[in-house]
Amino acid sequence: MNAPVATHNLIKGATGDWEIVIGMEIHAQVLSQSKLFSGASTEFGGAPNDHVSLVDAAFPGMLPVINAECVAQAVRTGLGLKAKINLRSVFDRKNYFYPDLPQGYQISQYKDPIVGEGEVIVDVPDGRQIVVGIERLHLEQDAGKSIHDLSPGASLVDLNRSGVALMEIVSRPDMRSSEEAKAYVTKLRTILRYLGTCDGDMDKGSLRADVNVSVRRPGEALGTRCEIKNVNSIRFIGQAIEYEARRQIGVLEDGGTIDQETRLFDANKGETRSMRSKEEAHDYRYFPDPDLLPLTFEQAFVNGLATGLPELPDAKKARFVSDYGLSAYDAGVLVAERETADFFEEVAKARDGKAAANWVINELFGRLNKEGLTVATSPVSAHQLGAVIDLIGEKVISGKIAKDLFEIVWTEGGDPRAIVEERGLKQVTDTGAIEAAVDAIIAGNPDKVEQVKLKPTLLGWFVGQVMKSTGGKANPQALNDILKDKLGIE
Repeated sequence: MNAPVATHNLIKGATGDWEIVIGMEIHAQVLSQSKLFSGASTEFGGAPNDHVSLVDAAFPGMLPVINAECVAQAVRTGLGLKAKINLRSVFDRKNYFYPDLPQGYQISQYKDPIVGEGEVIVDVPDGRQIVVGIERLHLEQDAGKSIHDLSPGASLVDLNRSGVALMEIVSRPDMRSSEEAKAYVTKLRTILRYLGTCDGDMDKGSLRADVNVSVRRPGEALGTRCEIKNVNSIRFIGQAIEYEARRQIGVLEDGGTIDQETRLFDANKGETRSMRSKEEAHDYRYFPDPDLLPLTFEQAFVNGLATGLPELPDAKKARFVSDYGLSAYDAGVLVAERETADFFEEVAKARDGKAAANWVINELFGRLNKEGLTVATSPVSAHQLGAVIDLIGEKVISGKIAKDLFEIVWTEGGDPRAIVEERGLKQVTDTGAIEAAVDAIIAGNPDKVEQVKLKPTLLGWFVGQVMKSTGGKANPQALNDILKDKLGIE
């Protein structure tokens, strides 16, 4: 029985509605000091062919030796995806030719992967939640890199990346729009970063997506899919899906058929183009690698890794909602990056959680985004921001003065309490002084006094004028009470 079709995701074609069906294969580079089957460094940015062992270069007689940390990282990732961990898995040879694949085959896993079925809960921007099934996660070695723009007459090969451990995370075709797909990759990357199993840096190629796209009439069987290879940006993933879906719809509505093929996304033109006909599994002539025994470990090994996992985004989000009284949206923003969540918790320690979230999300994040900075490079520390919030709570400063104080701390640094004392920023709580300021404004604006009696909402104008005359230091509550009393407003 087919699941009901979500009509809000449908694309209108010339002959009716269409539904996009999306699945993904995410290639995530394992965070480890050395490669999957050799001791060569995985450090990014070395000189070409500087991090290459004899194993990586496929010298005759060189045998692979499994890196135990890469295995542990794959198991940690599987646990983070609520997936089945297979205590026995097999490495296979996937045979194909690339100039930057010196062995002439890739050591991967096919029928018996290290991680089986799992799931990722994804928050979509329109407020919905979807569950994307994970079909499998397997370990494999990366290929090298062919470089075509350094020499006019030759392509060059850099094998630094050759043999680096990859986790290929294969999703089920559970996504129905480019927004859902982008949200899925964002959430998956967040989980990997929390776990510390992949840095998720798409600019460096640490996370790449093969995107499978097909279209169908609502409720019909799955259509023929095309695979868009190696998309290295979440924004490009969205653009590639939108273009490819409309391309396929155009072909079908013109009476044509979709060929199963591999395509590339041209970011400059915003379009996909054909690369080659899609290979099937039998084309790769998979067989168990004769140099590697089946990978086996005990359940105790898995249990030990499970006890060392950090609190993951979903659990942290739920705790932020329950412990700090935050909205699901605010909690989701704060847990998007582990460093951000840690910063918030430091600010919120022994303080009002909602106030802390408001300042972190609106004031701090707003300024960080404007300046192109991150929480790690923030000029305002969690301790300093907490002190600003304390000063508001203690009614030492008003909300307006707090924003001025935040600006001073951002640009000059220093202890917020000391700055308030040194610069005379304390709010005026002396009712006599506030009354004097109110009297002056009332005396100077008799016409406004008459108007506010007919239209009480004009009280805000008086508040603004008094605040202006006191440099924003008047206590807001005391000011409102005095103004209402003197103007005869209930």
